[in-house]
Amino acid sequence: MMKALFARAGLPQVEYRALLRREPAVEARLLDELGLPVFVKPANLGSSVAVAKVKSAGELAPALDAAFAYDRKVVVEKGVLAREVEVAILGNDAPDASVPGEIVPDREFYDYDSKYSATSRTELFIPAPVDPAVAQDVRRLGVAAFQAVDAAGFARVDFFLEKETGRLLVNEINTIPGFTSISMYPKLWEASGLAYPDLLARLVALGLERHAARACLRTDYGS
Repeated sequence: MMKALFARAGLPQVEYRALLRREPAVEARLLDELGLPVFVKPANLGSSVAVAKVKSAGELAPALDAAFAYDRKVVVEKGVLAREVEVAILGNDAPDASVPGEIVPDREFYDYDSKYSATSRTELFIPAPVDPAVAQDVRRLGVAAFQAVDAAGFARVDFFLEKETGRLLVNEINTIPGFTSISMYPKLWEASGLAYPDLLARLVALGLERHAARACLRTDYGS
């Protein structure tokens, strides 16, 4: 649904297909349509659990089996050679965007172990070492992605920055982003001049604002 809303809003993203079940006829066409590599992902999960990079035709079926073990809906995306850039969004109807940051994983892609393993050597760069025009586009598209799904309060929007073309693609929006001491979201706002206590206060204020707006709506029907 996120990807459909992004497409309707005209946001650039990788080509993809969504599957609701194992369908051999559909799967037979996937690699012809998307090429290799592709990424196979459960649609409603996080932390890269059961995400697989498929680099040969023989790897597709096991990757789909693994993803369908976690979700009834699976997304297959065209793989791109890209840098991973993220931006933090804060607000309700008039959201703001932080400076962007970049993640450089310590392995082929940013998988579960790369995120959470004690031995991970993944690096975070805040702000991201990108041209000012690219940073501006990341912030603009981050706000657009937030508004496309009618998000509220906070979110983190992740991007692919294609290495060969410089094209910026929206990967996904995380409407409940990680908020630990090592998470990108608070780090991005700290680098943007909003300290952690002030960020928490702002989130509380946004929640109260949203609650007040909803409290004005009618909950009865009749004369």
